[in-house]
Amino acid sequence: MQIKKFDSINVVPFIDIMLVLLVIVLTTATFVAKGIIPVDLPSAKTAAAQSDKKNLTITIKQNGDILFDKVKVLKQDVAKELAKYEVKIPVNINCDKEAKFDLFVSLLDTLEEKQFRNLGIVTKKNN
Repeated sequence: MQIKKFDSINVVPFIDIMLVLLVIVLTTATFVAKGIIPVDLPSAKTAAAQSDKKNLTITIKQNGDILFDKVKVLKQDVAKELAKYEVKIPVNINCDKEAKFDLFVSLLDTLEEKQFRNLGIVTKKNN
C-alpha cells in the first residue's frame, strides 16, 4: 500500500465556512438590543457626562410616548406614577428633539407640582 503525500491543502471550503459564519455573526449582532430607548437628543455645548447613580429617567419619544425607566406611562397617569418616587431622587428627562413641546412643558409642570427639584435634561454634546 502506497501512502500519498499532500503537497498542498485546499483552503477554499474552510474560507467558505468562515464567511458564512461571519455573515451570521454580523447579522445577529445588529439585532441585539442595546437596552437604551432610542431618542434623537438635542445638542448643547454645556452637556455633561451622565452618572450611573440611582435616578429616575423619564423619556418623551417623538410619537408622544412617555416612559419611566423603560415602562410606558399614559399622559394622564404621570402624576400618579411620580407619587411612587421620593421627591429627592434625581430625575433625568430624555426628550426627543422632534417631540411636541407641550408634552415637555406638561411634564415639567407635573414635576413642579409634585415638588421634584433635582432635575436634569439629557442632551448630546456638540462637537
